[in-house]
Amino acid sequence: MSIPETMSAVQLHGHGGLDQLVHSGHVPTPVPAAGEVLIDVHACGMNNTDIWVREGAYGSDTDPAAVSSWRRGRSTLTFPRTQGADIVGRIAAVGPGVDGSRIGQRVIVDFSLYHRPVGDDSLADIDYIGHGRDGGYAEYVAVPAENAHRITTDLSDAELATFCCAYLTAEQMLDRARLAAGENALVTGASGGVGSALLQLARVRGAIPYAVTSAGKEAALREIGAEGVVLRDEEDLVAAVQGTVGGEVDVVADLVAGPLFNDLLRILRPEGRYVTAGAIGGPVVQLDLRTAYLKQLELHGSSQGTRTAFARLLTYIEAGRIRPLLERTFRLSALHDAQRAFLAKQFIGKLVVVPDRHWDEHGAPHAP
Repeated sequence: MSIPETMSAVQLHGHGGLDQLVHSGHVPTPVPAAGEVLIDVHACGMNNTDIWVREGAYGSDTDPAAVSSWRRGRSTLTFPRTQGADIVGRIAAVGPGVDGSRIGQRVIVDFSLYHRPVGDDSLADIDYIGHGRDGGYAEYVAVPAENAHRITTDLSDAELATFCCAYLTAEQMLDRARLAAGENALVTGASGGVGSALLQLARVRGAIPYAVTSAGKEAALREIGAEGVVLRDEEDLVAAVQGTVGGEVDVVADLVAGPLFNDLLRILRPEGRYVTAGAIGGPVVQLDLRTAYLKQLELHGSSQGTRTAFARLLTYIEAGRIRPLLERTFRLSALHDAQRAFLAKQFIGKLVVVPDRHWDEHGAPHAP
């Protein structure tokens, strides 16, 4: 195929509002370096990290209000940066050292940039595509060849782009918390990408998930795996959860934090496990340490996932053990609209962006 010298992309030019995201049709098309492949992007999922990085909302160790990127004081973010981690597409070209037979493969990208050798699953110095290097809000993206995984599925490109970041994050959370068959898990922020993934992945493990969410989403969450649903604005959240679960909780998988945090620790059984990968309700919380130590609790932080977890996720996708929750698809040129819709939180699952040239004359993304 002929690869143009320039392409359409949306670049982040600095921390701030939507005006910092600039769509251009004249961005140089990347050239794959040694060990890399060039992907013709067919779809790219949207994540909360996109928003927080744009806003510089990660704070610092000493100032939670400081403007900072995902890596805080060690940021690898430079501007302009093309964001977008959940990339699905076709390999259009390969760099030196990569087998040319890979051209044409349909791939899903593991967005994590691992700085450890294969076999070392430490995430202490991890980065990700769309932050440490350019991502998929573009017509083309170059990524390490090892991150581009061939996939066989009847799912559409947009459906496939709902999985990577959310489901890998969720799977790693459950790994960290060691959620086992027969245990119960309480999931906050259950209608979002990671939350809805947690519900499905808990079921894959044989565990029993319960959801905390806002009114109007109960039936949809039960359909994707929630055994029961509790509304987050209950006057007594602890009593409401215990009444729904029938007792205390083995694992809390929290994406909200904020004012809910202390109640979530109270809900846990003695020797229960708490794991978080987000704080959309507020990152600064009140903690009574006596609750943690008198109940012998484990508190885990989690972000992204390992190569091992990603490989497991691919088997789930190809076997149909998890299903995509695609709410809506947007043109790349309408990324501002997509982020406004994301921030409104009036949906379950994922929003996906598709480059304009991959839409047909009927206003729908091309079939895979």
